[in-house]
Amino acid sequence: MDIISIKQRFGIIGNSALLDRAIDIARQVAPTDLSVLITGESGVGKEIFPQIIHHLSARKHGAYIAVNCGAIPEGTIDSELFGHEKGSFTGAHEARKGYFEVANGGTIFLDEVAELPLSTQVRLLRVLESGEFFKVGSSKSQKTDVRVVAATNVDVQIAIDHGKFRQDLFYRLNSVPIAVPALRERKEDIFLLFRKFASDFAEKYRMPVLELDEEARQILMNYRWTGNIRQLKNFAEQISIIERTRNVSAATIQRYLPETTRRDLPVLFKDAHKGNEMSERELLYKVLFDMRRDMTDLKKLVGEIIGHDEVASHFSNQATHIPEHYSNEPLRSEGNRVVVHDRQQPTDDETFVHGEIMEESLSLQERELELIRRALDKNEGRRRNAAKELGISERTLYRKIREYGIKG
Repeated sequence: MDIISIKQRFGIIGNSALLDRAIDIARQVAPTDLSVLITGESGVGKEIFPQIIHHLSARKHGAYIAVNCGAIPEGTIDSELFGHEKGSFTGAHEARKGYFEVANGGTIFLDEVAELPLSTQVRLLRVLESGEFFKVGSSKSQKTDVRVVAATNVDVQIAIDHGKFRQDLFYRLNSVPIAVPALRERKEDIFLLFRKFASDFAEKYRMPVLELDEEARQILMNYRWTGNIRQLKNFAEQISIIERTRNVSAATIQRYLPETTRRDLPVLFKDAHKGNEMSERELLYKVLFDMRRDMTDLKKLVGEIIGHDEVASHFSNQATHIPEHYSNEPLRSEGNRVVVHDRQQPTDDETFVHGEIMEESLSLQERELELIRRALDKNEGRRRNAAKELGISERTLYRKIREYGIKG
């Protein structure tokens, strides 16, 4: 079965090369009996891969059991996995088969395998190596023929270093590793997934399907989605139910995204800038507008951007300024600096420092107020257009208007 057929059969949405690679590994390892360890962040959809492996294997007619190891109390996990004899512990009124006995000839998926107690890890290692296990309270060894597929969202090597996971068990489980990419690593799939979720919820709640404008799509694609597909699905459901307008704008999208994450600059994430079309001018404006609450850090940051100690030391008497007649001129980056293309002669109110334009005499707050007023005047009070020109969110602009008491 090819990758496209697998996606159709198991309802997988996406065209990312990383996703295709993970599916291809699952497809190739399925006919074997090798153990598989699936890694990836919470919410990326790891649970679909053991199903692919099981249904494409010779065990497809046998039992498939999924066990969430983190949801079973430590005192009963051994009984759940390996069974127990009558009277082996308080409450054991009769003998019980465990998952390894019930799934004989089939597949067991151990989700959150790193949550297993060390004593249970020893029992699991024995099953993987010899196919033998003991029921709780029994001295009689039993055999089972089970294929084990495990998954975890933690860094197993760190767990090993901290003595929380056995290294020999890791090597035994990790015969074939499958890494499921995070949603932010497959940006091209984000809108496809959102559209699918929005369509499903529109059908479920009997309402028209949401439509996003281009700017809203870009925000969706550049958001980090720390909760991955699960978070995106929850987001799609919220906005589908609450919003009455079916044409969704960027400002609407931002109201549903956690403020703490949305305010982070893309350059602070080493992987978030990949594929980000945000211009250097917009990044500079975000520094000026979104980080101004901490003036000390802002002075340090602008000093690093400019790359001149003398500018940073005199920052209290200066403000970074991009004059109005430069608003359409592209900026370029040189190392850690953001500069405007050099001109032969500066105007009367500008000071050039190796290509950077620094305007004196106005405080940072006064300059910010002036920039906002200019943008509002230029756009005849249309706040959405003004925010777009300033390179900030509409919500941030509203906050600044209230803060400075700008009228009209």
